[in-house]
Amino acid sequence: MNRFDGPVTSVIVTATFFLLCGFTSSPAVRINAPVVVTAAPFYDALAALHGGERFPHGAQLLRIDNGKASAVVSDFYATADADVSFDATHLLFAGKQTATSPWSIWEFTLADHHAREVIASASDAIRPLYLPGNRLVYAERESTGFRMKAAMMDGSNILPLTYFRGSALPSKVLFDGRILFESNYPLGSGDTPEVFLVYSDGSGVESYRCDHGSARWGATQLSGGDIVFTHGATLARFTSPLAAEAPLEAPHAIYAGDIAETSSGALIVSTKAEAAAHFQLRSWQPGSHIAKPYFSQTGRDIVEPILLSVRPVPNRHPSALHAWSTTNFLALDARQSREGALGGTPAFVSVETQDSSGNTVSLGQAAVEQDGSFFVKAPGNQPLRFSLLDAQGKALRQEHGWFWSRGGEQRICVGCHTGPEHAPDNHVPAVLLRTTEPVDLSGSTSALSTGGK
Repeated sequence: MNRFDGPVTSVIVTATFFLLCGFTSSPAVRINAPVVVTAAPFYDALAALHGGERFPHGAQLLRIDNGKASAVVSDFYATADADVSFDATHLLFAGKQTATSPWSIWEFTLADHHAREVIASASDAIRPLYLPGNRLVYAERESTGFRMKAAMMDGSNILPLTYFRGSALPSKVLFDGRILFESNYPLGSGDTPEVFLVYSDGSGVESYRCDHGSARWGATQLSGGDIVFTHGATLARFTSPLAAEAPLEAPHAIYAGDIAETSSGALIVSTKAEAAAHFQLRSWQPGSHIAKPYFSQTGRDIVEPILLSVRPVPNRHPSALHAWSTTNFLALDARQSREGALGGTPAFVSVETQDSSGNTVSLGQAAVEQDGSFFVKAPGNQPLRFSLLDAQGKALRQEHGWFWSRGGEQRICVGCHTGPEHAPDNHVPAVLLRTTEPVDLSGSTSALSTGGK
């Protein structure tokens, strides 16, 4: 892995070794790799989705080796959100140098205990994850919430990845190179935690599955490819053959999320028995009805476990974006939906965006062909949503949240919220038989900045 040797803010930190109160030196479970965790007096897993603070009373990264724990870094007021480099020689983490300073992104070298600042934020930068190609992804606080961004490991070439009003927090970089992230559903308007996907250039945003309803967070990918996450009181998974989630028969507990998988297939989970208790680490083998104690500390939540071991490098996503400010959308049959049949025949599609103040701006309408197809051009890097209208202008189906498409992106959908279980018919859509030029609903810069007036 290429390292950066340029001029960045850096400090030398020590790895102070000490036994922690409330921890048994002979744990019931032994793991063949060190585990890095975040210890905090209080942890609110979902606070950042509403722009809040997950660790209001500070936090500390700990390294656990065979029942003994040590601080990863010192000389910081708070440290959290560790991610291990693919070669297991470095850690990314979020750190606060003082109680009043913002969270920033740092990288720690395990060999010499050297820490350097990668992203210096004037607000807060949290949840860093390594990307292939000497890059990282993280979330930075803005006026409308935490926005996901990517950058080079020297802090240059910062690229926003999310384009809506609300918070998005990276959870995991998948084997295929896409970024798993948490946000509220519907995007930009809801308050139910949900799991989403996006490529590392901000394109291709989508829900991981369309069976929305219950809160889902703390998602990670296991070695077999499944995505495991929590509902809080239960665990569940997404698996490739199924279009909806499948339950995991895990022991009854409250789960914090952020699950780690060991080489034996056991899962390191952060759980507590009741709301007033503190989270502790347990080892659970899927299929078992017992989760064995692994690590706890009196008066602290132990969360965000990650194994300090070599792991596969994800696929590097080659961006295919054109050098445009607009984006194209081709719907093959907007009449199709997992929500059932429409209550009429769609005649038009209406496209909306938001201005800088969050006001809804109409971008206009385009005709829907008899086979349900339409082809439109919209502004890139803007919140967007679609509505299907009948000939009298009555809404037959409409989106209640917002999504986005990058400038230069071209997206094709089967229908209106069809879900991954639907495949398109093998024929040329009628709109392309009529024209290969999209209806221009991209608006203008002046209209978007003034609310369309």
